[in-house]
Amino acid sequence: MTRSRCCWISIYAGDVEINVEIKKYFCKAGVKGIQLHGKLRVILEPLIGDIPLVGAITMFFIRRPKLDINWTGLTNLLDIPGLNAMSDTMIMDAIAAFLVLPNRLTVPLVADLHVAQLRSPLPRGVVRIHLLEAEDLTAKDTVIKGLIDGKSDPYAVLRVGTQTFTSHHVDSNLNPQWREMFEVIVHEVPGQELEVEVFDKDPDQDDFLGRVKIDLDIVKRARVVDDWFNLKDVPSGSVHLRLEWLSLLPSAERLSEVIQRNRNVSCKTSDPPSAAILAVYLDRAQDLPMKKGNKDPSPMVQLSIQDTTRESKTSYGTNNPLWEDAFTFFIQDPSRQDIDIQVKDDDRALSLGSLTIPLARLLTSPDLTMDQWFQLNNSGPASRIYIKTILRVLWLNEEMSPTTPVSPHPPSPGSGHGAGGITSELSPGGVSGALKPVSTPPQHTTPDSDFGTEGVLRIHLVEAHNLIAKDNFMGGMVKGKSDPYVKIRVGGVAFRSHTIKENLNPYWNELYEVILTQLPGQEVQFELYDKDLDQDDFLGRFRLNLRDVIGSQFTDQWFTLNDVKSGRVHLVLEWLPRVTDLPRLEQVLQFQSQQSYQNKVLPSAAVLFIYVERAHGLPLKKSGKEPKVGAEIALKGISYRTKVCERSMSPRWDEAFHFLVRDPRDEILTIKLSHSWGQPLGSVVLPLREVLAEPDLVLDRWLSLDGALPESQILLRASLKILDTQLAVCRKVPGDDDVTGVTGEEGDDIPRRDQANPDLRHRAVPSHAGGEGGGVAGQVKLSIGYSIEESRLYVTVHSCRDLPACSKDGSDPYVSFILLPDKNRTTKRKTAIRKRDLNPEFNERFDFDFSLEESLQRRLDLSVKNSVSFMSRERELIGKVLVDLDQIDLNSGVTQWYNLTQEIN
Repeated sequence: MTRSRCCWISIYAGDVEINVEIKKYFCKAGVKGIQLHGKLRVILEPLIGDIPLVGAITMFFIRRPKLDINWTGLTNLLDIPGLNAMSDTMIMDAIAAFLVLPNRLTVPLVADLHVAQLRSPLPRGVVRIHLLEAEDLTAKDTVIKGLIDGKSDPYAVLRVGTQTFTSHHVDSNLNPQWREMFEVIVHEVPGQELEVEVFDKDPDQDDFLGRVKIDLDIVKRARVVDDWFNLKDVPSGSVHLRLEWLSLLPSAERLSEVIQRNRNVSCKTSDPPSAAILAVYLDRAQDLPMKKGNKDPSPMVQLSIQDTTRESKTSYGTNNPLWEDAFTFFIQDPSRQDIDIQVKDDDRALSLGSLTIPLARLLTSPDLTMDQWFQLNNSGPASRIYIKTILRVLWLNEEMSPTTPVSPHPPSPGSGHGAGGITSELSPGGVSGALKPVSTPPQHTTPDSDFGTEGVLRIHLVEAHNLIAKDNFMGGMVKGKSDPYVKIRVGGVAFRSHTIKENLNPYWNELYEVILTQLPGQEVQFELYDKDLDQDDFLGRFRLNLRDVIGSQFTDQWFTLNDVKSGRVHLVLEWLPRVTDLPRLEQVLQFQSQQSYQNKVLPSAAVLFIYVERAHGLPLKKSGKEPKVGAEIALKGISYRTKVCERSMSPRWDEAFHFLVRDPRDEILTIKLSHSWGQPLGSVVLPLREVLAEPDLVLDRWLSLDGALPESQILLRASLKILDTQLAVCRKVPGDDDVTGVTGEEGDDIPRRDQANPDLRHRAVPSHAGGEGGGVAGQVKLSIGYSIEESRLYVTVHSCRDLPACSKDGSDPYVSFILLPDKNRTTKRKTAIRKRDLNPEFNERFDFDFSLEESLQRRLDLSVKNSVSFMSRERELIGKVLVDLDQIDLNSGVTQWYNLTQEIN
């Protein structure tokens, strides 16, 4: 579990008393008593393994709360009808701007949280509203003081949270046809409602013609709701709506189909239907240019897509601003649209930099997500901005039949829809007062878009070195040893290594795996202790940001212990890529079989995601009553239980689970249904080899239940993802026939331990040469490729490692390169400077408008340099590498480490 949420019906009744007196004008005014009541939702996330247990508190009202203020003195005028509504509306608009969805109040409790992503998480979905028509509205424009009924000029106002839309008005018509379409973002279901109010347009004050409220959880479950709804608080009137639930897909496979569908949608609104939504998380910028007179700017950002522009808040008096803002845009065609980013001073006149990102780049990014630094144009040489962009395709699942009928006319009493017709309030049980239609059961599951997005972190605890001695003798006169062990905490899961007796350089060789949801602010925590008979002694700790671990994919390094005099720990951390390439499974299994760990753990070859949606046709209890059904899902001794549904022969759970799988060819999943975990109601046995035989390793269908009725079935989805690992690709070390070096898919060379001498580690020599002459001076990680869509060559400088120190304080490295031949040096580029860092991270991308043929004729001449002053005696050049681009598959792109060579005089 990564979050905890709760809802309160909040009522604030304050006895506050405020009095203001202006003696000159003999005026008194004030407030005596304020009441605010509504449904407040509080979310505690992310859950962490240390005090205060949660990283932040987020709270918001799902719907606008109700406000009641008792004015006194001169402000009693605000209690006059008309003025009262106006003043309360203005105050409520101010409250809604902070606390009503989609606005949230987030209070971080720990450092290094990405507040913008907590304050503005990805929505649950989008509802497309078709406001079609109305019938039998009340006539408000009467003639001769009401003696003769006239007409109305109706229009509709639609609200979801703070999102408000107004239709055009239809002159003199009690049965108007609007045929308009609107799209709203839905953040919380169940909870959020669609409210439709109809008014009569008048020159002075518009007359009320009725309202209807619809719980959007009904739309999410039904996917399509197309029906008439009676208007409330008026004698007559109904409105015809078609509501469509659009799921968010994290891949572009269906994008062309969505765009083609949207071309066939006709409506009177000027905006065409959206094919996707774009979430932009604006984090920070660095090294922006100064204003005239060397003054700090006050930067703000304008983000534009076509005719829609959003502005960030202003960060005052700094050229390293932190915004932590989030924005959402509707996108018609991502392959043809760009996002334009302008960084300006707060006067909107002075430009501090600009950036244009074609959304087509997102279509080729993993999970349609880019999370990186971008170099700013028309700015300083080191000016850059950090942005996370997430694209989600809007998909209407038309395979599921609507749960409400399409009615050509509003039902009247006795028409077969119940005595009261269709009421205006919808509840999760269906349409109150209406006969529930018989719907065709869906053929496939409909999980949320975040189903199956979790990843797997593999932690290899190798060894430690130079730990402090805690077991002393003779009052500390004789130094002893320690009996060290390690505690690991991540994502609410804790591991503990075994204890090694009397050793300051322990070798554990233990493996741990954990399934994690990627949330901002998560950390992997390591603590070392000395095992004692009474109280264990502290040997040090350190923490790693999970985001950094995920970003590097593979990490093999020593980490220094904090809060102690000495000690370091050697870890191998791998965020495992998930693939559906079945032949890759054999390679992974072969590699896993060759591994041996002290804690007897077998590495997982796959992760299994299970979505249990519903069951149908279950047997009754022995007493003849409908059962309360729960499902237990088990694999290899690990089991989970769903919630227990209320009495039903067709229960619905909509719950997801995941398992680590050692060998999917041999393991079997079992699902058992029972009444309140007692009387069995049927079971299903699913060998995972059946999932391996499915396309894309996904099984999604109804399965018959054993030990139940012939018609008893359960609808579920089983999705297997193979856990790829860079260590599964083995290569020989050049010049060494007895030792096998291990190289990752991106060229990462993996250290190996010499069992004869545990303190000695070997590093395989990379198969690619870094240049000519000189010794190795560290390595640089580059991505080089050619984008056919953009007709651009790109070079991304990711990081360096193991750089030599150029002084006693280390080095201040940066990367500079040029694409030869280049007589005018127009292709020269350089990264930002990293102070006192021998393993710097850059993650900067540089683009060049070259053709593919011209790119293949270029040679990358790259240098890693130490930033020094003109008079300094420190060495400037750290190392160089030359890369011939005609030796690289530019179409596919290559990411790998290159050796840096020192120049020898």
